[in-house]
Amino acid sequence: MQITTNSRAPIIDAAAHAWVVNNPKFPLDPAIATCPENMPTIDESAEHLLARMASYGIDQTVISHVCYYGRDNRYTAYCVNTYPERFTGVGLLAGYRLHPPADRENPARLERLMRDDGLSGLRLSPIYDPDVEWLNDPVSYPLWRKAEELGAAFNIFAAPHQVGQIGDMAARFPGVNVVVDHFAMIDITRPDSEGFEQLLDLNRHSNVYIRTSLHNPSRQKLPHRDMWPYLERAYDAFGPRRLIYATGYELLVIKDLIPFFTRQDKEWILGGNALAVYRPPKIEK
Repeated sequence: MQITTNSRAPIIDAAAHAWVVNNPKFPLDPAIATCPENMPTIDESAEHLLARMASYGIDQTVISHVCYYGRDNRYTAYCVNTYPERFTGVGLLAGYRLHPPADRENPARLERLMRDDGLSGLRLSPIYDPDVEWLNDPVSYPLWRKAEELGAAFNIFAAPHQVGQIGDMAARFPGVNVVVDHFAMIDITRPDSEGFEQLLDLNRHSNVYIRTSLHNPSRQKLPHRDMWPYLERAYDAFGPRRLIYATGYELLVIKDLIPFFTRQDKEWILGGNALAVYRPPKIEK
């Protein structure tokens, strides 16, 4: 993904999924999927994404490798390499139903994903292992060291009780850009002390970003007004340079409805920050 030449600041959706059904080149295999009980029946291909991007005025998209493919990152790599000016991607590698976090081959696998497949990093999902702590277990350190060496970004899909682990790893490996997905799935019906305070405390780490996807924690339909106070508090804590927009249909909420973002704020949140975080890999092949 490269900086666009448009006169306006680019708009980048920082998390979309892509897949194809019944394509022998990119088979969907429940045996390796991380969500085998929820396999799709219709496509959400690169071309579908491009059409939606045109409708919303989105210039570029970060493809978050979908659970249906598990550790087989080939379709995301195909999208990125077929449309390099429109897509970058983060893959799946270690964790629930993937390679064990302690697997010594994980750093080399990450390097291949970035060097050969052109991905910008990984999505790590400790949320699926709520009772097993591996994110900041020393067995994961080699993968993070390699990520720091390569300039990788890690999207972290975590539960509220796992937010402290994110802070631990961000402090140990400050060269890894960490993007917290879905506000760490905070329960907005519960006290701040049960998750949101810990999330705000991550502002101490300059390499931690918050994805502004509102729909998961929200209990309301669009425009998810019950999440606006939480978004404003995240904005106050992290500032506009560490919030990253994602999810196509929330673009108008962030761009036109949120009252506390300035025009310059929106340029960073809607695209500038994603350009900085999801850097194209610079690894000699």
